[in-house]
Amino acid sequence: MIHEVDEGLRLLLTESGLRESGVELVFDAPTRDWSARRNAPTVSVFLYDIREDAARRRTGTAQEHDERGMVVGWRTPPRWFELTYLITAWTNRPQDEHRLLSDVLRCLVASEVLPRRLCTGTLAELGLTVELDAASRSPRGPSASDVWSALGGELKPSIDLRVLAPLSGERSAAGPPVTEGLAVRATPWHGGERPRPGRAGPPAGPGGVGTRPRTGGDGTEGGAAEHAGSEAGTARGGPEAGPARRLRYDGASDPGPDGFAVRRARKPPPGRRRRGGGTR
Repeated sequence: MIHEVDEGLRLLLTESGLRESGVELVFDAPTRDWSARRNAPTVSVFLYDIREDAARRRTGTAQEHDERGMVVGWRTPPRWFELTYLITAWTNRPQDEHRLLSDVLRCLVASEVLPRRLCTGTLAELGLTVELDAASRSPRGPSASDVWSALGGELKPSIDLRVLAPLSGERSAAGPPVTEGLAVRATPWHGGERPRPGRAGPPAGPGGVGTRPRTGGDGTEGGAAEHAGSEAGTARGGPEAGPARRLRYDGASDPGPDGFAVRRARKPPPGRRRRGGGTR
C-alpha cells in the first residue's frame, strides 16, 4: 500500500508541471550527504512516520462475489494508516526553493483526496477514499525539529503532508460451489443391534449372527426394544421390506441396487445492497 501511495503522489505532483520545469522528484531522505550530492533542482517527498488510525479498525469478514454473484472468498476489513511525508525543495537559491514549495502547496491544497485515476494496485481495487491533509498541525508524531535532528541536517522550510490510506485485509478463498446432488446407497440389515462406526460388532451367537442380550421393560430379554429393532430392520431393506422410500428430490431416477443421484436445484444468490441504497 505504501508504494502505491508514493506512486499516486508522484503522478499528482507531476501533473502540476514539476517535470516540465526540469525539477526532479525523489522520495529520498534529505540527509546532509544526500544534499551535498544533488546537482539539479529537486523536490524531496520523504516518508518519516506511519501510524494506524485505530478508531477506524473493524472486525468480521465480507464476502467477495464473481460476475455470477457466487461467493468466491472472504476478506477481513481494511485497516487505515496515516502516512506523514516531509516535502522539501532543494535549489541553489532560497527564492527558487520557496517558488517550488509554493507550486507544490498549491497542488496539494487543491486536492483533499487522491484522485481515483491516480490510484493503483490495491488502492484501486478497494475503491476507498485516500485523504490528503497538507500543512496542518497535528498533535501526533515527531516535530519538524526532531526529524531534522535525526536526519543530521539544518532546519529549512518544509510541508508536512498526511495521507490516510487503507491497507487491504487478508483474503481467504472459498471452495467451489456444490453442483452434484446427494447419492444414497442402502445395504440390507436383518435386525439386532447395529454396530457403531469405529467399533467392532457384538460377538457372534450360536447361529453365527451377532447378538447381545438386552432386557426389556417387562424384565425379559429382548422385549420391546428387540421388537422395535426388528421392525426397523424390515423397514430398512430386510427380506420383507416394502417399497423403497425416496428423499424429496425432483427428477430422481429409479433407485436400483446402487441408490440414486440427482442434481440439486440452486437458488439465485441474494441481492447485494449497493452503497446508497438499492440492490443488484
